Amino acid sequence: MLDEVLAAIAGSDLFRRQVARLKKDERTSFSSLPGAAFAAVTAALAREFPVVLVVTSTIEKAESLRQEIDLFAGKNTLLFAPPELFHADNFSETAGERLAVLNELSKHRRLTVVSPVRGALSNCQPPKSLQALDIPVGGEIERESLLKKLVDFGYRRFDIVGERGEFSVRGGIVDIYPVNQERAIRFEFAGDTVESIRQFDPYSQRSTEKLAAASILPARESASVQFYKALPAGSLVVLAERMEVVRAVGEIEGASFKELEAAARAELSGFALPGEEGLFRKVDSFFGRLAEVPKEAVLVSRHPHRLREELPGKAVVAGKIDGGFEINGLPVLSDKELFGERHLTRKKAAIVKEGVADELLSDLKYGDYVVHENYGIGVYRGMKKMEFDGATQEYLLIEFSSGDLLYVPPTMIGLVEKYSGSGDARPRLSRLGSKEWIKTRSRVKKALRDMTQELTVLYAAREKFPGIAFPPDDIWQKELAATFSYEETPDQAKAISAVKNDMEVARPMDRLVCGDVGYGKTEVAIRAAAKAASAGKQVAILAPTTILVEQHFNNFKERFKNLPYVVEMLSRFRSPREQKEVARALEFGGVDIVIGTHRLLSKDIKFKDLGLLIVDEEQRFGVAHKEKLKQLKKSVDVLTLSATPIPRTLYFSLAGLREISLITTPPVDRSPIRTYILPYSDQVLSEAVRREIDRGGQVYFVHNTVDKITGLANRLKKLLPTARVAVGHGQMDEKRLEKTMQEFMERKYDVLVCTSIIESGLDIPNVNTIVIDNADRFGLSQLYQIRGRVGRSPVRAYAYLFYHPERSLSEHALERLKAIQEFTALGSGYKLAMRDLEIRGSGNLLGAEQSGHIYEVGFDLYCELLEEAVREAKGEKVVAPREVEIDLKLEASIPPEYVTDDRQRIALYRRLNMITTLEGVEEIRKEFKDRFGPVPPPLETLIRVMRLKVKALSSGVASVKAVGNLIRVEWLNKKVKVFKNTGKDIVAIAEKALTAGN
Repeated sequence: MLDEVLAAIAGSDLFRRQVARLKKDERTSFSSLPGAAFAAVTAALAREFPVVLVVTSTIEKAESLRQEIDLFAGKNTLLFAPPELFHADNFSETAGERLAVLNELSKHRRLTVVSPVRGALSNCQPPKSLQALDIPVGGEIERESLLKKLVDFGYRRFDIVGERGEFSVRGGIVDIYPVNQERAIRFEFAGDTVESIRQFDPYSQRSTEKLAAASILPARESASVQFYKALPAGSLVVLAERMEVVRAVGEIEGASFKELEAAARAELSGFALPGEEGLFRKVDSFFGRLAEVPKEAVLVSRHPHRLREELPGKAVVAGKIDGGFEINGLPVLSDKELFGERHLTRKKAAIVKEGVADELLSDLKYGDYVVHENYGIGVYRGMKKMEFDGATQEYLLIEFSSGDLLYVPPTMIGLVEKYSGSGDARPRLSRLGSKEWIKTRSRVKKALRDMTQELTVLYAAREKFPGIAFPPDDIWQKELAATFSYEETPDQAKAISAVKNDMEVARPMDRLVCGDVGYGKTEVAIRAAAKAASAGKQVAILAPTTILVEQHFNNFKERFKNLPYVVEMLSRFRSPREQKEVARALEFGGVDIVIGTHRLLSKDIKFKDLGLLIVDEEQRFGVAHKEKLKQLKKSVDVLTLSATPIPRTLYFSLAGLREISLITTPPVDRSPIRTYILPYSDQVLSEAVRREIDRGGQVYFVHNTVDKITGLANRLKKLLPTARVAVGHGQMDEKRLEKTMQEFMERKYDVLVCTSIIESGLDIPNVNTIVIDNADRFGLSQLYQIRGRVGRSPVRAYAYLFYHPERSLSEHALERLKAIQEFTALGSGYKLAMRDLEIRGSGNLLGAEQSGHIYEVGFDLYCELLEEAVREAKGEKVVAPREVEIDLKLEASIPPEYVTDDRQRIALYRRLNMITTLEGVEEIRKEFKDRFGPVPPPLETLIRVMRLKVKALSSGVASVKAVGNLIRVEWLNKKVKVFKNTGKDIVAIAEKALTAGN
């Protein structure tokens, strides 16, 4: 049908006359175009000209318009964004998208390009000069020439590829993440011949699919011509919003509107087919919008299920309505008119595009504290190649107290963890040969055993309380799930499923959902609330502040707008009269879902039939409120949400004891925050703020000195007279601060100049630029958390960390600033800053008294001991030791020339040691071949030894050792057997020994 719409437009006399004028280089203007008709006309114009450039005033309007035009133009509409603020920083998806557009222009294809003024006027590389590097399978290319070309292209070399603009080399393997590709690409060479080309996922580093060829664009532009001047002859420039574009051009220093106007052959401010006037009027409500739809219309929508309900009698086909009418002369409506939606977002699959999984790269550095499970705390002194008993292999070296050294073989590296305590305190080194470490471990384990037994009693008592067995999902819940804009992330889907399963069991649910702000906890709560409401039960949602209550209320109202449930709010934002009305409605069943502060716990609040209590950030409530919550929890299902970061290691330790769901998967399209460390500059500040406002976003400007904050806000107003600036800090009157934050949330301000009060604050997806003044005065964990206030939406986020060069920086301050710039990859939870936060969070979850135990043995070993204590409390058999000692006097290691980076080798050794199945051993062998090329003999031997280790574990074996010409096998039950070493293949003989021993 869309083709028919375009054909109808293209066939109209008005359209033909105007196109004829345009092709004669005459300027022309159309009358006002309603809604999606503008996009349809632009798509029709694209069939008449080689390239149509549509210019908007801001990036936000450009993206919205691009999506609308794309509905009609069939995926041929591109966005040309302005360059990054610092032109030297080309390693971003923005640079890749710009270069991809220029590359398409160089191919002389018909294109529609939408660009904000800043993009249209920005300097770019002439498309003709852009030469892609095309490499086919079977092609000949000297590897060193390829590497030189990549450097010339602006790519940076790393040990492991995680983001666009990076490449790495490992023998015959070359990994490249082209700036113009969604996935990274792996080339495997045999000499100078390209044997194989595969896409791979940077997060897992595993290949995903084979390619016949690959095209690589430069990672930086050689900018020498303005974009609109780089268009091919005969192209059409369209000004989508003439007056706004004029104003935007006027704000760009050195730019002349006459330049752009002279290049434009049209000022397309609107277009209307005969007879359309008066059909479109602004209506606020959804039902009002549909009431304005003419009897005969073409609707383009991604919500066919909603249209079926509201427009009975018409056939909804593939997201549009076909009423069996003629097309010519009919209005065209989209979701903008029908539902008031600002963006035509598509439901996308969850993909982590950038960053590398934690387990692929060890964070262990020379001089770091480590914990050996059997010997205690020492200092890591690097990897050393040593010869023992005639066999040369690599060892991990640990120095203990008094300079004692321990060489840990590859088969035992799994017993070594990096030490993580809380804060900067240095642990005391252990002494080899002393029983002190064994006593410490035993003391911590006893304390954990006591704690887990208490929890076991508590949760066993809960099992005796009768609860509500909610019915399976109904049509309303399925409808709600269908209106979620994105596919659930894997962790989110698991949490939703776990909550629903809990609710369907006839005992009170008490589930904790942990996840960073913006990672999707609210959607879990929304699905749970829908399940309770559809069963006729009431839902109470409790949040610690009025601002958070308001945010939840807005989210729930939006998600439940098409469902037959009443959602209300109880907080200071409601008048006393309104609060009384809500309280009365709750008592008599007139409210299904209520969201409030501790006001919900007041004596005058009574529920007709409460079935579900959702508590957000329970640790922020006072003792009295927590006592009231305890009483409520006995009789209703409870879902607790927490943004405290809890690492997976602790989650796995507690999961068998408490009902916990952990959400650590970054949301769809979430990108690492682009971070800049800079000397303070008015110019950079104003440009950074202006760019964010241009794309429809908001800005945090953090300055931690209250007496200077108002002066800074005034300075910013002078730099940007049109920006709406507000001030917020902890010394303000509480109600005034609340009002300011609320108005900022409602987008009444563009910039919030504030102190670090935002550190543990709201989830405002529209704030995607943060400026931190005097960044050198903040601690690393605090910087990490403050910076984390942005980057909570698919929009790329920016952080500008200013220091003042006139004031000398300490060495520690410089280290902190460098570190925060490095900690950009998503999921880098084991980096120092996040690690410290996690340990603090663990204290919140487990109680402050556990902090001392974490300090004594290190966080990772603490979690392992906790897991053992949980198993014991549940009556499960705990097998110890979990490591089998294997010493066969073999050269079994990962050669440094095969995996050259120490951090990757350590990570791989650890992963090999953690494998407990033969399938797992085979899987990691395939990964070695995929990532590093053919497996060398010493590694092949190590893999065989690990296969032996897995078999030994399942057979209850404690150690397998080569002693002279004998093989000695000892079982956990102390049984010992000795076998003759009768041949060269000692691993095969050891495997037979295990079988014979059983």
